[in-house]
Amino acid sequence: MDWTRQIDSYCERLDASYWAEPVNAVTNAAFLAAALVMWLRVRGQGLPLAMALVWVLAAIGVGSYLFHTHAQAWSALADVVPILLFILLYIYVANRHFWGLSPLVSGLGVVAFFPYAAATVPLFGMIPGLGSSAGYAPVALLIATYAVALRRRAPATARGLGIGATILVASLTARTLDMPLCEAVPFGTHFLWHILNGIMLGWMIEVYRRHMLAGRGAGR
Repeated sequence: MDWTRQIDSYCERLDASYWAEPVNAVTNAAFLAAALVMWLRVRGQGLPLAMALVWVLAAIGVGSYLFHTHAQAWSALADVVPILLFILLYIYVANRHFWGLSPLVSGLGVVAFFPYAAATVPLFGMIPGLGSSAGYAPVALLIATYAVALRRRAPATARGLGIGATILVASLTARTLDMPLCEAVPFGTHFLWHILNGIMLGWMIEVYRRHMLAGRGAGR
């Protein structure tokens, strides 16, 4: 594989130069800002998995910045790996602490994400115009499913997850419209994917933090 192969996937990029996507590159600061806010909120509370999510969130910002500046195959990998890691870690967190499952069963739930994605991504890919965003749509569906399933067991957490799923749908909409609206919006709409995702991922960590602190207050 040619790791230096150039990738041109977004409206804003017109050439192969480093700053060909200035708006897309700079708005990755949203991930770093969200990570900083959540680091301040999580530190000292004895929540190692929440802190791990914070650091992965920061890595998402760095990886996405590298992709929108270098725009090569290696930087694409730096972009997607932290995102996948966040998803898998959050599934473990949700299984372990929202549902109270054992570490083994929670881990098996993480493994189950791969066949779930393999089955659902092609289905979302059949939706006209969704394009590469079909790869992320199953995540929004999964969050919404957890929200519905947890509505009686942990209603506050369920509401938080529902808000997260809603923000992700809005974020996916912005990502999907990047190329279709390119003539009307020369720098595209992908930057909104960064801003909304920064908010959403920070919020998902906050949902977990609140759930854990509420559990302590209830003496669980």
